[in-house]
Amino acid sequence: MQDYLQFDNITKVFGPVNVVSRTSLAIERTQFVVFLGPSGCGKTTLMRMAGGLDTPTEGCVRLDREIIDKPDRRRGMVFQSYSSFPWLTVEGNIEFGMRYRTDLTKEEKTARTRHYLRLVGLEDFAGAYPNRISGGMRQRVAIARSLAAGSDVLLMDEPFGALDALTRERLQVELRRIHSREKKTIIFVTHDVEEAVFLADRIIVFSRRPARVVADIDVAARLGTDRTLESRELPEFFALRNHVLHLIRNETGDMM
Repeated sequence: MQDYLQFDNITKVFGPVNVVSRTSLAIERTQFVVFLGPSGCGKTTLMRMAGGLDTPTEGCVRLDREIIDKPDRRRGMVFQSYSSFPWLTVEGNIEFGMRYRTDLTKEEKTARTRHYLRLVGLEDFAGAYPNRISGGMRQRVAIARSLAAGSDVLLMDEPFGALDALTRERLQVELRRIHSREKKTIIFVTHDVEEAVFLADRIIVFSRRPARVVADIDVAARLGTDRTLESRELPEFFALRNHVLHLIRNETGDMM
């Protein structure tokens, strides 16, 4: 498959701090790629450069051969903090993602909003305000808003990190289902090894800061692409999780 999102000889320096060592990566269209590494290692900085929120010190990032130098709606971002607008309903929040879509009629925007409400299972909460729904639901709203906006790439920075274990588990399954249906390219940042192995088609393991690639692991080749909660009980899952843990401990020490 053709490389879709490319990091070409990227470095990033903030003042005296070297955050990202020279890094090159190529991500295929529709891949679910997890950036995994210790807190503060630079993986989020790489993701932000893919979103156009940060610029490389050296090198460039390209999406479909075009250099990324600013944010645009082709790349939607979902953060750990809940980014819903409290004065809008769930439906209004999702539709807000299309506010600059001049290529869509009002009727088309309404249809897209309803489609993504159904996709994330929030039809019954369309008229609710964010302070009346759970944290997990608010993250589903953020995902639906990015999809409705027409984002080709979802950039997700530890979006489930603040959730309780059971909600986090359910949303991981839900995100795999959404990815299977929508065929979007996803970069998901985490420092949770089990989450990475469950979600990813491919895991990029980074070292401590400055970030460098420790390993590039084809998870789909080992676990397939259909994941359920029962997948976590498979011997193959345990073996891969332990392999990734071993890599990180060898390369970065025990600090996660």
